[in-house]
Amino acid sequence: MTFGFAPSSATSFTAPANSANRLARMLEPAEWAAAGVPLLRNPREVVSALHTRHHPKPSTAVVAVLDHEERLAASASFSRHSAPADGWELRNALLAHLRRVIPHDLRRRTPVRTAVLLYCREGDERWTEEDGAWMWGLRDACTLHGLRCGAYITLTSDGWQVLGEGRGGRRPSSTSTPGHPADAMAEADALPLRTASGAADALRRTAAR
Repeated sequence: MTFGFAPSSATSFTAPANSANRLARMLEPAEWAAAGVPLLRNPREVVSALHTRHHPKPSTAVVAVLDHEERLAASASFSRHSAPADGWELRNALLAHLRRVIPHDLRRRTPVRTAVLLYCREGDERWTEEDGAWMWGLRDACTLHGLRCGAYITLTSDGWQVLGEGRGGRRPSSTSTPGHPADAMAEADALPLRTASGAADALRRTAAR
């Protein structure tokens, strides 16, 4: 099997059924790192803020948009089905939630905002095919929404890990209590944040401003 950055499927909205195409719609950590994904200045603060706001449990994805100063501008969370992960379907779910919480930046020549993805799952920090599908989906969703593609972060019982970078920590984890003082992000100068949560099947939103 060969993995790589295929041409963007931005113009394709018909999901092929065969598994070969599904497996092609994923990225490995080395390819992800080679793509020039911008590093977070303080990933622990970003992870802690999203954990506190969304209380993610296994199979929950949290997509967030950061402004040029790496402040949270918007975020949304949703759960996914247990079926084999397909980057095309994950891309569409991410895009749907981005559209609900923040306007697109397609008119800009260069993206100024960055989307990052936190995925809470079972297992350890090692890369899985499901992670590869999320990476592919995040990259494509960012292209379609005019955003810069940012970090992909996993949250497990062992802690959090920025895949493709090797940075991580024990807290927060999928079993830690949201809002722990050690996890909280200082938000004194943060922008008003738009937040949404929902289920992948219905893509329903519960907004809080």
